[in-house]
Amino acid sequence: MGVLSIQNLTRDYGGGRGVFDLSFAVAAGEAFGFLGPNGAGKTTTIRHLMGFIRPEAGRCSVGGLDCWREAAKIQGRLGYIPGEIGFFDDMSGTEFLQFTAKYRGQKSDGRTKELLERFELNPKGKIKKMSKGMKQKVGIVAAFMHDPEILLLDEPTGGLDPLMQNRFIDLVAEEKARGKTILLSSHMFEEVERCCDRVGIIRAGKLVTVDATEALRSRHMETHTVTLDTEEEAAAFAADFHGRQTGRKVTVVAMKSLEEIFLHYYGGEKSC
Repeated sequence: MGVLSIQNLTRDYGGGRGVFDLSFAVAAGEAFGFLGPNGAGKTTTIRHLMGFIRPEAGRCSVGGLDCWREAAKIQGRLGYIPGEIGFFDDMSGTEFLQFTAKYRGQKSDGRTKELLERFELNPKGKIKKMSKGMKQKVGIVAAFMHDPEILLLDEPTGGLDPLMQNRFIDLVAEEKARGKTILLSSHMFEEVERCCDRVGIIRAGKLVTVDATEALRSRHMETHTVTLDTEEEAAAFAADFHGRQTGRKVTVVAMKSLEEIFLHYYGGEKSC
């Protein structure tokens, strides 16, 4: 059993919405990428792990503790970024972070200053006047500032510009290197490729595949052979693209991106 364990989880909202007999586990120190389009069941799964929803069938546990019955014990160990972050809009960002720290019983500023500097965030303004990107940064700081051992990240880079997305990816990679256990739900395939050891793809509430990121990609390799005008051109082409030259022909093995693999499991659907 992993640090995060989901066993035969079912929550049926009707109309094919929900999760159905879902099972997977995330080991200690592992980063697990959770991919699927909107409505596939990612957020529903994470909300069960947070203890916000009681399973209709099956079980969720964190560190061996039942997520529904022992949610209060679990949440002190977690850092959580929800897909839609709820704020008290009349608070400033500083007040929200202070409130969050007090709620957790956090006795020091922890990593707050470091995180504010990393994401170039001045949290003193009213949250209701902040941009979506600034609100997302506040949510990121709140999730990481108490140095939690487990991270549940639901679409964590929404609203961030490319620079801040890269800084967030670097942060997750650093946390993984420090031995944190991470579940990352994302549509950003680069995030998953750079950060995650394994990937699970969910479709219509059911898991369609779980595998190591590299193993998943290697099973979806494509071989292309091209013929050049001269052997010299073929040699140059082979050198540029790490191909195998045979006379004027060059054979190149190309791995599909994780996005292409994802679309393969969805029959070419692009509505994500």
